[in-house]
Amino acid sequence: MEKYKKIGYLHTPFKIFHLIDQDFKTYDFHYHDFHKLLILIKGHVTYCVEGKNYPLAPYDFVLIKAGEVHRPVVVSDSIYERIIVYISPEFEKEYLGETLDLSLCFEKASLEKTHVIRIPAFEKSKLYIRLQELIRSLTKEDYGARLQEKLCFLQFMILLNQKVLKDHIEYPETATYHEKVSEIMEYIHTHITEELSVQTLSEKFYLNKYYLMHLFKQETGTTLASYISGKRLYLAREQMEQGIPITEACYFCGYKNYSTFLRAYKKFFRETPKHSLDFV
Repeated sequence: MEKYKKIGYLHTPFKIFHLIDQDFKTYDFHYHDFHKLLILIKGHVTYCVEGKNYPLAPYDFVLIKAGEVHRPVVVSDSIYERIIVYISPEFEKEYLGETLDLSLCFEKASLEKTHVIRIPAFEKSKLYIRLQELIRSLTKEDYGARLQEKLCFLQFMILLNQKVLKDHIEYPETATYHEKVSEIMEYIHTHITEELSVQTLSEKFYLNKYYLMHLFKQETGTTLASYISGKRLYLAREQMEQGIPITEACYFCGYKNYSTFLRAYKKFFRETPKHSLDFV
């Protein structure tokens, strides 16, 4: 995954942007160290996430977990307007309880093997009203403005997760940009702790290993080995954040050598595993 750029840094629990592009732009594949929620307002956009393409309609919600590779493809020179929310995993944990889980929408999307949800009659819903309030709160600078923004965001996320919990949502159909590559990515996700050499995958999918490496690089912009390594490193960090010892997390996520793991971790996250834990 080193061929992808890590975009944006999050030094606060969450951050919200209201962006409008009027000039045609192209976007490279990239990833973040935090979760991302995008709400399309206007534009002809296809969103590419982890091997799948999602043609978006206005007010579709795109849910992208930390470490997931993605990019928008703007298919015309029309206005591209969207709300983007960066959410730290720690912010979600802060409000985690028996009757509250702000990450429910992300987990539900993962369970359905999608990254996009659609809410029927969105513009007539309470959630739409909350979204408009949230947008207005971003430009306020008077007394208590940032607290008001946080309250609006929490109310918005609660309403969104209530709709997800009650199944008052739809899952738009997707078009994979390459079915075989999508299948390989899905297999990697579900077998990340197991042996995942090029030889193993080529035998599993009945592909010549050199063709497999070429196809994966051609369709995703990164090497197969780099993609697997990135997924393992994110899994290791999640394990460590849950209290698993560093060495145990290293071997659990598929690394067979601790020094190799340490070098890869430092290169990928720009910090040591111990430094990561200092901020948990």
